[in-house]
Amino acid sequence: MNYLSHGYRFLSDPQFLAGTALPDWLSVVNRRVRVTSKRTRAAQENPPGEADANFQRICEGIQQHHHDDDRFHRCELFMQLEGRLATEFRKNMPGPYDHRPGFLGHIVVELLLDAWLAEQNTTLLDDYYAACDVIPEDSVQSAVNLIASQSTDRLAYFIGRFREAKFLYDYMTDESLLMRVNGVLRRVGLEVLDPINTRALGFGRELLTEHAAALLQYVETPDDE
Repeated sequence: MNYLSHGYRFLSDPQFLAGTALPDWLSVVNRRVRVTSKRTRAAQENPPGEADANFQRICEGIQQHHHDDDRFHRCELFMQLEGRLATEFRKNMPGPYDHRPGFLGHIVVELLLDAWLAEQNTTLLDDYYAACDVIPEDSVQSAVNLIASQSTDRLAYFIGRFREAKFLYDYMTDESLLMRVNGVLRRVGLEVLDPINTRALGFGRELLTEHAAALLQYVETPDDE
């Protein structure tokens, strides 16, 4: 799941919302700084003396992120859509050693789920970023440094840049989404996509139009149902 899909249910709780975004923020800031479920739980059970009033809610948001990702990635429907979209990308990448189609099948389903959510509620992205505007970035960075095995001094700055860039709006058209996907590919050291791949993005958008509600229902259903 991506930022909006993780956070749209929690816009009234900025600390919790920040926790739902934290693992993904850290994957950009420094992939070696990790707030795993195990480390977060340990910090919740024995809060460090330096923890501030926001610490527990940030931790709970992190745990929500991990819970949602675990359910989402084990969902049969997600795996089916991931495979269908990877096959579509493979049409433009026939090389047997090209690892991009599988990677793209995974991440593009997640990005397009955010786009679908935004299409269903035309004020949702505005509301999401308004909630992000009051996230206490210094508290979030401090919480990470109390949980993770490595510390960071770049996260608070990055949260500000995240708010300013508002790149989730770019998921709404295939052309601007291609730009953002290429940014991800550069970050992980993979070759960027040619414009012809907007066709695969359009195909993926059609898949999500049909199946997004079912994907979200699976995640939102309590574990005991």
